[in-house]
Amino acid sequence: MIPDIKKRAIHRSKIIEGQVKGLGKMINNEEYCMDIITQSLAIQKSLSSLNKLILENHLKTHIKDKMNSKNEKLQLEAATEILQAFELMRR
Repeated sequence: MIPDIKKRAIHRSKIIEGQVKGLGKMINNEEYCMDIITQSLAIQKSLSSLNKLILENHLKTHIKDKMNSKNEKLQLEAATEILQAFELMRR
């Protein structure tokens, strides 16, 4: 992984870990439902942010290498992966 992206992804994952623990406590303490939903949505946004970091790394490393390859099969794999990533991020 690109060192800066790895550092940011690890940081983001630790934040998510704390958010999930907090969510569990909220549920266990039977806190107000809307507050639990708000926390859950915050976790989803954090996960989306982490996914973007991982995708950025993938594009800058694996996809870049495949596209720069003279091997047409690898270039086609890269194009397929880009389309798959696009579909995954739209969900």
